[in-house]
Amino acid sequence: MPKTLPLMIQGTSSDAGKSAIATAFCRIFAQDGYKTAPFKSQNMALNSYVTLDGKEIGRAQGVQAEAAGIVATTDMNPILIKPTRDAESQIVVNGEPYANMKALAYRSDFFDEGLRIIQESYQRLVDSYERIVIEGAGSPAEVNLNDRELVNMRVARLTNAPVILVADIERGGVFASLVGTLQLLEPEDRKRVIGVIINRFRGDLSLLQPGLDWFESYTGVPVLGVVPFIPDLWIDAEDSLILHRYQGRQETAKELDIAVIRYPRIANFTDVDPFFVEPDCRVRYVSRPEELGEPDLIVLPGSKNTLEDLQFLRETGLAGRILQLHRERACMLVGICGGYQMLGELIHDPAGVESPLQSLEGLGLIPMVTTLEQRKTTVLSRGTARFSGKNIELEGYEIHMGRSVFQQNDAAFIQLENGTDGYCDAEKKRIGTYFHGLFHNDEFRTLLLNKLRVEKGLAPIHERPSFVALREQGYDLLADTVRRHVRLDAIEEKMKEFQQSEVPKK
Repeated sequence: MPKTLPLMIQGTSSDAGKSAIATAFCRIFAQDGYKTAPFKSQNMALNSYVTLDGKEIGRAQGVQAEAAGIVATTDMNPILIKPTRDAESQIVVNGEPYANMKALAYRSDFFDEGLRIIQESYQRLVDSYERIVIEGAGSPAEVNLNDRELVNMRVARLTNAPVILVADIERGGVFASLVGTLQLLEPEDRKRVIGVIINRFRGDLSLLQPGLDWFESYTGVPVLGVVPFIPDLWIDAEDSLILHRYQGRQETAKELDIAVIRYPRIANFTDVDPFFVEPDCRVRYVSRPEELGEPDLIVLPGSKNTLEDLQFLRETGLAGRILQLHRERACMLVGICGGYQMLGELIHDPAGVESPLQSLEGLGLIPMVTTLEQRKTTVLSRGTARFSGKNIELEGYEIHMGRSVFQQNDAAFIQLENGTDGYCDAEKKRIGTYFHGLFHNDEFRTLLLNKLRVEKGLAPIHERPSFVALREQGYDLLADTVRRHVRLDAIEEKMKEFQQSEVPKK
């Protein structure tokens, strides 16, 4: 096997498009015949991915593995940070919960252990892959954190990786962010930056060209490409910062209105992505009762702090409004994971797994009691649900730390090989499940939406898009776009040059 060639993608900020560009390179290298893996040493995200062996990693690395045509493993994201409260997070190491830690304790106590874990994981990838696409986090110019960071330039030095710096032109000030980032880097790290990519460009490139010329002259760093904005690119995101991009989709009226509750610790929000590609669905994220309106479907998504997000529903008045809509209009409710737990009668957290709150009453719509436990369930799941007169095969994944108990559950939603999951009342108006990815099942989504249509006196739509196919097409579209607009030959040359001349540094 040829010597492994790494490439690192860093950004001027969070949500600059690092994950998408890294995904593109995973696809490109795989298309070109190289065995390719993604790597992100430390990820902070509430939208996670379950590996085949039931472990948990950041969703972006799972997506990047899919784009590369390989099976995701925990070596691709050995450290995952899942915020539970302000300045406190659950630390997931090699796919399993390690500890809940305050930010200062993580920085002071975990650094040496984290560096060891990262080195071991990366070495295992080097032993198996020809190309490794490494993603950074946030910005490498966080001067207050760089002495003990575990995800940007320290990893670039450790892996001998050339770095591409990505900036989002939609934010404005693209040249200021690029120049400022470069100037704040240490001289040895600045030399590692082989070029920049300007992301999400709209408009006439000739109007941008004077700025590109100035940038290259001023910094001596080449512009490797200007990647245009790609509309309707349905590749899973993991950072809740992306939610602001959904807001513009809320204005157009459609035949079906879907409201998704956006609580402060929303997790796995991409569960509802398939509704965005449906021709008859208007999808809205709401966080106040006056925004709720009178939707046809309310989705309560996952949460990393279920008790405090449930308290948020009560304090804002959303809980009362949800119950009113369900009672008066028979509005359909679907709760997934934490949202499912909120629909129950009680949630207990005696050990303070997620919150100092020890117990809260739920919305009382599902006859179950949930107790949060230290043990986390992470598993890929399959089962069969009876819906609209059909037995439907469902696939999904579970990530939760709660155990939900019914005194008697004669309305289970999904029949598993060794038991049941969830709850579904006879009228199909209250559905709760631990299955993330429920709406990605095309047949179930079609039946659910057509049930809502018929109840409104609308004709069913039987030919709907396959979200799985759209996502696969998205990988190819992303790769093709980057191929057309980025100087891949220059990048390839630099990757080889770095491995021939550089010596890894810690």
